[in-house]
Order: sequence, then C-alpha cells, then structure tokens
Amino acid sequence: MSDLKIRAQAENQKKHPNERLESPGGLWSYQVRVAGMVRIPSAFLKSMTKLFSLAAAVALVLVAGCGKSPDQPTAASPAPGSGGRKLTIAFMPKSKGNAYFISCKKGADEAAREAGVELLFDGPTDPDPARQNEIVENWITLGVDAMAVACENKDGISTALRKARQKGIKVITFDSDAAPDAREFFVNQATPEGIANTLMDEAARLTGSEGEFAIITATLTAANMNEWRKDIEARLASNYPKMKLDTVRPCDDMKDKAQSEATALLGAYPNLKLIMAICSPAVPGTAEAVKQAGKVGTVKVIGLGLPSENRTYVKDGVTQSVILWKTVDLGYLTVRATVAVAKGELKPGATSFTAGRLGPMEIKGDNILLGKPFIFNKDNIDQFDF
Repeated sequence: MSDLKIRAQAENQKKHPNERLESPGGLWSYQVRVAGMVRIPSAFLKSMTKLFSLAAAVALVLVAGCGKSPDQPTAASPAPGSGGRKLTIAFMPKSKGNAYFISCKKGADEAAREAGVELLFDGPTDPDPARQNEIVENWITLGVDAMAVACENKDGISTALRKARQKGIKVITFDSDAAPDAREFFVNQATPEGIANTLMDEAARLTGSEGEFAIITATLTAANMNEWRKDIEARLASNYPKMKLDTVRPCDDMKDKAQSEATALLGAYPNLKLIMAICSPAVPGTAEAVKQAGKVGTVKVIGLGLPSENRTYVKDGVTQSVILWKTVDLGYLTVRATVAVAKGELKPGATSFTAGRLGPMEIKGDNILLGKPFIFNKDNIDQFDF
C-alpha cells in the first residue's frame, strides 16, 4: 500500500472513526469508540511493544555515534524519488472524456512507466474550473510530489496552484497555462502565434483569402483558446483584409453542441465560406452539421483535432484540414518534464531538456516547446493512428 493511500485512509478515519481501517499488514482491524473509551486489540499492543524495543535499540546506536569525528560523513536525506521511494505525479486534463486528453494520457502513462513513478490521473468530466480547483486541493492534502495541470481557467486555478507550491509541491502546466508565478514551467504544444498563424493561413488558402468565416471554441474562458483567438484576429487584420470573422461561438467542449452551433451558424450567416473549430470535439461536430446541411465543399471545415476522430470526414471531403501536434508526445513530454523538475534535474534558466525518446527539447524562458503544428489532410491522414 502506497504512502498516499495510507494518508488518505487516515484522513478518512478522522471523519469516520467507526469505519474499518486498513493497514499494511492487517495490524489492526477496528478501532471502536465506546463511551469515550478506545478498545485496542492485543495484536496491536504486541506490535507496539516490539516497536518500542526497536526504538530503544536505535537510540543506543545514535548515542554511540555521537562520539564520532565531525569529519566523518553522515547520510544525507534522500531527495524525492531516491532511496527506493516512488515519486507520485498527478496529471489533470481539462476534461477526462475528451479524446484529445485521452490521447495525452497514453503518452503520460508511457513516460511514467519509463521513469518508474506513480501517476495519478483525474479531472472534471466536463470543463469545470471549480472542479479542477477541488482536485488540486485534494492532491495538496495527499501530498503528491508534483502535479501537471491543463488549466481551464487561468486566473481561477492559479491561487490553488500557488498554494501547492507553497507546500513544496512542484507544479507544471501543459496545453493551457496558469499565471507564471503559479508553476515552474509550461509545456507548450506550440506557441499561440504559431497555432494561430497556421489556422488563419490555412483558412485563407481554402477561401482564396476572401469571404466570411466563423470560429467555434470550447468555452469563452479557456485561456489557451483565447490566446489563439487573439493571434488569429491579429493575423487576419494584418494579412487578410478581404476576410471577415463573423462570430465566435462556444460548444462546451462537446461534439453534439458543436454540431448544433454549426447548424445555427449556417442558418444565420448564408455567405459563410468556412468554419474554424479550435477545440477537438468541435471539428467532427462541425463537419457533421455541414454534411447534413448539404453544404459539403461550399462551406469549408478546418480545425484543431485528432486524425482518428476526423479521418472519415477528411477522406469524404467534408473537412479539408485538421491541424494539431502529436498529442501522445505532449503527454509524454509533460510527465518527463514534471519528473525532472521534481528530482531537481530541470531548473529555471535551462535552455534545453532531454526528454526520453523525444530527445533534446527547446526551452524558451519557462516554456518547454513540443514543436510546430502539423497539417493533416486527405493525402497524409492515413499515416497516423491517434
């Protein structure tokens, strides 16, 4: 039984003293409070007697050691993860059911196995900043060594992450950042400008650099998507004066809602030439709306998504381009970086970092960069299985 599980049981026992309390060797089974008395099993008393005897022996050894020369070395306290103790790394997506983050988890699991650490995976079922805060607070109580978090609300979660750091827990963010003073590093799938420019340039290519388009996002509070939107609009203003962004609509990171929003957009904006979906569930949702409306080819579809979720739509010509990075590698890099920070191997000021099978990764400031976005289309999408 891990230390974290024992601590979690101890917290529960304080709240529920009559419940069964498990112990590593079955040392005791029940602790029942009756009229202010505590019944202590004899097996427990015998074990405590042995424990006191062992403590006395250790004390004699320590007293004997007091006479040693000060020049003689003494054993140093083990660093986290040394001396046989496993590091515990907590890993939180924005939402557990999102295929994007399920793919990230595959890479996270791979990195955890290679590094020999325990990985805790938890997050809201749907995007929920308040629930993310609750989970962080729980991890603080459990005393994890480090945590990696994809932040739904930058300002909302930063207070909880600062608290974790004050408790000595190392904090890394990935996919979507917190305030810089709330974490050590941000594992960035690509720069916001790089993502935005790739999306906007591809939209312009498909529309001949003119006409109306709309954006479907996850939520209007998602920090990373707001950064992308800002840079998309900057690229639009500077490079494509004949294109017009009609509106931005949220889908709450759900495919069905994205389909409904896209259907509404097709009705409200008859001159729409393209819909840009910037969260992964929105891409197939938008494609299905365009297909059902009979506007395949007339209204182009592009977005950030997984090849596996969009393969059919791309091959059928409903979706023209899917833009992303290798999500498995994002999860892998995040856990590799989190372990290195927890062990003191990766520190502020570093300009590069060797991340297992990914090799050397560039660090700009406090951003660890995965790489440039990749465009999946009809010609290459069958080469990828995630």
